[in-house]
Amino acid sequence: MKLNEGMFRRLILFAFVLFNFFISLSQKDIAFAIYNSSGRQVSYSKLKKNLSNKSFVFFGEFHDNPISHWLEFEITQELFSLYGEKLKLGFEMFETDQQSLLSDFVLGNIDEKSFKDSARLWVNYKTDYKPLVDFAKQENLYCMASNIPRIYANRLYRQGRTSLDSLSDREKSYMAPLDFEVDTTLSQYANLLQMAAHMGAGFSFVEAQAIKDATMAHFLFGNRKSDETFIHFNGAYHTDFYQGIIWYLRKKDPNAKILTISTVSQEKVNKLESEHFGKADFIICVDQNMTSTH
Repeated sequence: MKLNEGMFRRLILFAFVLFNFFISLSQKDIAFAIYNSSGRQVSYSKLKKNLSNKSFVFFGEFHDNPISHWLEFEITQELFSLYGEKLKLGFEMFETDQQSLLSDFVLGNIDEKSFKDSARLWVNYKTDYKPLVDFAKQENLYCMASNIPRIYANRLYRQGRTSLDSLSDREKSYMAPLDFEVDTTLSQYANLLQMAAHMGAGFSFVEAQAIKDATMAHFLFGNRKSDETFIHFNGAYHTDFYQGIIWYLRKKDPNAKILTISTVSQEKVNKLESEHFGKADFIICVDQNMTSTH
């Protein structure tokens, strides 16, 4: 068929519209973007370059966000290429009284069924954390259960800190020393204190969060040798604004070389909202319509 001038113009116009449509998609309709602490968009390669020469890498995730979990696995592989067997993995998702169980599974002393039947696995373990544990098992990397057993955090919340004094020495070994400090001038704890007031809860609401942070810092510090690197997976609130776990860890090791990653959600990801500035060294901004893993 021979094209007349009108048809040719329409084809040119259609091609122009189609080109601009795809340019628009590439610039605006993306699943996520990466920003630095000051809100400047950066590449994934920029993030990777900053992984070297670190004592601790904290990945602050949204527990049900697939982008968080995909990048956690990718970054863990990058860290392994840098540090090899000196890399260790730490998980908020495993409680400290399950350390032997986790270690036995990673070392191959028990099979997967026995592990699943005995461990208090999160509902999204299979999709989100199993790939990390399996990678550690494949490469013979240490996995650490870093979080205080929930039963004790709940006890503190309901009955106060002194209720933990009567625990056995073995039970106390699963948590940070009970004289841990709570600094309510930190914005994260100040926000929780305000939330507690609205809920009619007492100061123990903040302490229940703080003992989780203090415990994770306690075990991270205690299980790392000077030539080793930890990547730790935790909810973003635990490390946002370099607070929570990091604040307690800095008290133990002020010179630790730390890199932090956080996750945020926005309607549009092509520009980071100012409220997220300073949350971490690198901020993963995810489309708020992203599907959830559970």
